[in-house]
Amino acid sequence: MNSELVKQALDKVTNPNILVNLISRRVRQLSSGGGGMNRPFIESEKPLGSADTALEEIVQEKINFEKLSEDELQ
Repeated sequence: MNSELVKQALDKVTNPNILVNLISRRVRQLSSGGGGMNRPFIESEKPLGSADTALEEIVQEKINFEKLSEDELQ
């Protein structure tokens, strides 16, 4: 994983635990093949690994998350 991309992604998603979960889920989606959500949302001049692709998507705000309140969890 590119450490500079990690720093930039942490500027967007300030909680490192949430960032790890976002990257993990996105890597699984990218690795599963097929179409739709399994394709990168970004174009890159150089080949990127799945984790770097997920990080770049977060940095470019192609993917994000919504924090649920405790009421919504019940």
